Amino acid sequence: MKTIKTLSAAALVFAAAFTAAQAHVTFLNPEAPQEKTFLATLQVPHGCDGEPTNEVQVKLPEGFVFAKPQPKAGWELEVIKGDYQKTYDNHGTKVKSGAVEIRWKGGNLSDDFYDTFVIQGKVSGVDAGQSLAFPVKQLCGDAAEAWEQVATDGGDPHRLKSPAPLLKVVAGGDNGHDHGDMAGMDMNAAAGGTATLGDLEISGAFTKAMLPGQPVGGGFFTVKNNGKTDDRLVVVSSPTAGEVQMHEMAMQNNVMKMRELKDGIAIPAGGTVKLAPGGLHLMFQKVRAPFKQGESVPVTLTFEKAGKIDVTLEVLSAQGK
Repeated sequence: MKTIKTLSAAALVFAAAFTAAQAHVTFLNPEAPQEKTFLATLQVPHGCDGEPTNEVQVKLPEGFVFAKPQPKAGWELEVIKGDYQKTYDNHGTKVKSGAVEIRWKGGNLSDDFYDTFVIQGKVSGVDAGQSLAFPVKQLCGDAAEAWEQVATDGGDPHRLKSPAPLLKVVAGGDNGHDHGDMAGMDMNAAAGGTATLGDLEISGAFTKAMLPGQPVGGGFFTVKNNGKTDDRLVVVSSPTAGEVQMHEMAMQNNVMKMRELKDGIAIPAGGTVKLAPGGLHLMFQKVRAPFKQGESVPVTLTFEKAGKIDVTLEVLSAQGK
């Protein structure tokens, strides 16, 4: 009996240690390829001493560049930009600044549940075998959890009380040429065909594949107004989602913020309006099933003057390939 009690105690200690390890904010996939765009997915497993999480702040390390966060339904998104310590190459363009911190604000993630927070980015100029730390802070009303500790050289991060999530850099094997890092920015000209509604031309409609359990998706296309009268996109609907909203992301005091455009999107006479990642976009809410690459998503666009038109969005990969 004594031996059984000893083993039971050891098992309890192991279980407690395992639970504590799982309580940290961590990456779903803790490895990041060199010079390739990928989705860094943070897992937030609990609140702060039982209180729901209302804000998640993520500081981006040097070497993680061209970052774009995934919007979340019910959360305000802020992208704080600043200067990089080095200059990075983005398909021949020298880039010296970009996102340095991401904040999801105003949400309500119960302590009874977990959720993921996704940032698309690229590891550049970092040797394979090194690790990048992403300090994270959870705000829960007046309480907070700070996951910011980084082990010194040779130290064991598992011994830290509040370790920062780590990404281990692995060889990308692509000689630095990553066509995926366009991530849809210029892909919409090749995705989908062109539909005409009066003086309006809608082209390049696409969306991106969604992660399992992801509750929202984005939609992108270009509208060209060949007429002499202004128009406005006022309503968007889709059988694949409970609601489709129109959003914009814009800089305010060096902070990128997202907001819903309840009055719709203006389409000026003789002008072209592009919905693209990082700017104007559709937001599919309460998606009935995650969008899968190779499939399509039907939407109905209603314009104030031109009327209604059905458009099909091609589902590209999650990284826009």
